[in-house]
Amino acid sequence: MLDPELLERITARRAELDELEEQLVKQLSEVRAERDELAVAERVLERMSEQLADERASVAPALGQVGGRAVMLIPHRTSGMEETTLPPDYQRILAAVRQATGPVMAQQVGGALGIDVSVRGKLEPQRGKLVRLVERGWLRKLPDGRFTTLKGVNIPIRLLSWAFPVDGEAVGVAWCGTR
Repeated sequence: MLDPELLERITARRAELDELEEQLVKQLSEVRAERDELAVAERVLERMSEQLADERASVAPALGQVGGRAVMLIPHRTSGMEETTLPPDYQRILAAVRQATGPVMAQQVGGALGIDVSVRGKLEPQRGKLVRLVERGWLRKLPDGRFTTLKGVNIPIRLLSWAFPVDGEAVGVAWCGTR
C-alpha cells in the first residue's frame, strides 16, 4: 500500500508544477507578443529610414501621404540646399520676399504674386505657405508678423535701430536720424 503522506506530497508538487506551467505559458505568450511588436516596429523603422534616405537623396520635392491625400513636402533648409528643391509656387514666394525693400506682410506678398488680397480666403493659403517656409528655415518671421529673408535681414538701413542676429552673429547696428 502507498503511503498517504507521500501521495499528498506528490499531489502538492504536481499542483505547484501545474501552477508554474501556467505562469510560464502566460510569460511565453507575453514574450512572443512583445517580439511580434518589436518585429513590426523594426519593419516600420526600416521603411521610414528608407523613405528618409530617398527624400534626402532626391533633389526635387517629394510627394508624401497625409490622410490618404498626396501632399508636397517642403524640405527643411540645410547648408548648400538650393531653392530649386522647393515647388515653383514656394520659389515665387521667396522671390517676392527677396525683392521687397524690407520685411513684408502676407498681404504684400499676395499682391506681388497677383493674388486678390481683398478676399481673405485667397490670402490665408499664402500666409500658410509663408509660415511653412519659416518653420522649414527658408524665411524668418519677425515679432510684428512680417516676413523676411534669412541672410542679412532686408530692412533699409535707415530703419535699423538694433542688430538682428544671423547665424549667431550680429549683422550690424545702424542709426540714422534723431530720436
